[in-house]
Amino acid sequence: MNSNSSSDNILKQLKRIRGQVDGVIKMYDNERACLDIVHQVIAARNSLGRVAKDLLTSEASRCSREQREQELSAILTELFKY
Repeated sequence: MNSNSSSDNILKQLKRIRGQVDGVIKMYDNERACLDIVHQVIAARNSLGRVAKDLLTSEASRCSREQREQELSAILTELFKY
């Protein structure tokens, strides 16, 4: 992992996403409108995508600094999928 600050930020994001998913579960249990639930699922999915992108960006920076070109290439390939 990169720096503690970066790790802490990722952890905060993941905990927020966990809260979003818990909210979706409650909405489903309470039989909320399907469209409302789907909007929350999409929001959680988008949040996970941002975390994945942040993780890959951080790892790409580390590989670049350490001059690990082969790993950097694989990471950049994944990063551009998002």
